Amino acid sequence: MLLFQEYHGIGLTSYLCAKLSWLSKDGLIPVPVVLREISNIMTKLLEWVFGVSVVGAAWAFVTFDILKMSIPRTYREVAWPMPLYLLVTFGCYSLATVGYRVATFNDCDDAAKELQAQIIEAREDLRKKGLKF
Repeated sequence: MLLFQEYHGIGLTSYLCAKLSWLSKDGLIPVPVVLREISNIMTKLLEWVFGVSVVGAAWAFVTFDILKMSIPRTYREVAWPMPLYLLVTFGCYSLATVGYRVATFNDCDDAAKELQAQIIEAREDLRKKGLKF
């Protein structure tokens, strides 16, 4: 299988074409295979940028009726503030997740005792070497 390092100078699109050409000789590649291969090389940032771009494009198509699909005005009025609703929902989810994780944070009593013992041992070792606290 080809590695991305072998194609570092030719760009992501060429790399994908070369990688996918190994998967299918007749040019018909199932969509799950393409998505699996793309997700193997995408970073988390690229995944988020791609997702936001898809949602943003869908929002623009509905809100501004770019494709002239004769979308009813009520649908466009509902879609117009949708990014703000999504942003507020994401903020609430983030706040709830952080709050839950802080509330359920486990104390590690054994690890704290072990660390205190190591600190005492290190101080004794340093005292033997002449360092005063």
